[in-house]
Amino acid sequence: MKGYVALEDGTVYEGESFGATGECVGEVVFNTSMCGYQEILTDPSYSSQIVTMTYPLIGNYGVNANDIESKAVQVSGFIVKEHCPYPSNFTSEGTLSDYLSKNKIIGIAGIDTRSLTKRIRTVGALKGVISAGDGIKHDDLVDKAKAWQGLVGLDLAKHVTCKEPYEWDDVDSSDLPKCEKRFRVVAFDFGIKHNILRILRRFGCQVRVVPASTSADEVLACNPDGIFLSNGPGDPAAVTYAIDTIRTLLGKRPTFGICLGHQLLGLALGGKTFKLKFGHRGANHPVRQMHTGVIEITSQNHGFSVDFESVKDKGAELTHLNLNDKTCEGFSAKKHHAFSVQYHPEASPGPHDSSYLFGEFIRMMS
Repeated sequence: MKGYVALEDGTVYEGESFGATGECVGEVVFNTSMCGYQEILTDPSYSSQIVTMTYPLIGNYGVNANDIESKAVQVSGFIVKEHCPYPSNFTSEGTLSDYLSKNKIIGIAGIDTRSLTKRIRTVGALKGVISAGDGIKHDDLVDKAKAWQGLVGLDLAKHVTCKEPYEWDDVDSSDLPKCEKRFRVVAFDFGIKHNILRILRRFGCQVRVVPASTSADEVLACNPDGIFLSNGPGDPAAVTYAIDTIRTLLGKRPTFGICLGHQLLGLALGGKTFKLKFGHRGANHPVRQMHTGVIEITSQNHGFSVDFESVKDKGAELTHLNLNDKTCEGFSAKKHHAFSVQYHPEASPGPHDSSYLFGEFIRMMS
């Protein structure tokens, strides 16, 4: 069946659909990872995004139950150059197409993903529509892309967060060593990934996951040793309730933030965030540790960034720097016993294990 990708600037690509049929709208972005497509599909930080994979062959190792990062597929749509319908890997439990179909996600294959990526890099992330079906008018799709509100000003954390608090325990991480639960951590779920919870558990934390709208009083009533601010999708400036809560909690417990949590911490300090031209998405982004000079190859997924100059006079110290565009990748606020990073240390794609950041969180709670 024919499939189409239509962008708000009038550009339309034609290919073949796989997965589900129908139509979806979202921000069209690209990811440079060579593998990990199932983790990408299930990362809540990709909510309302149509992800283009720059690596040409996707689906070759199939899908399995161990590679998911949340309870559902989170992307709005998926675009690849070549879709592999016959995976060959001992871990495979099914095909990518069947997986997308089951989760009602449209995939489009056979388009020039190099051209699409170059378009996004030149113009910036674009609103778009992907559609699977025959007899579709291109102009109608472009109009629908233009009409979508976009991500700026959009609070998506409230859509992906858990509905009720819960304890993350060994039922969901039975493959991990049985670690003594030395510290109690309250983790805000703005779109949290399973592997973050696994690592916190591995470091000896008893983790209580709470909805994004949880109040400061409710958090402190749990008497935690530390507070974790998770990753998540959307515009951080729109999550005003969480910013207010984090501001109230600052200094009361050691705090560690990742991705959206990093951005919310910056806003809670009184800083500002801004939208990047096309964002950082992939498993190969170089980041310098400012104290050691070590270069980490990091996994990233974000379209907004903290304006470090806006938090510099609020007691923040730059700890990590993106070497591609010199944006802030991490800062600490020692006065408040808080620190955060923009990238995803739980993924650790490079030669330097970024889990040391979780170790730093443990040290602060000790």
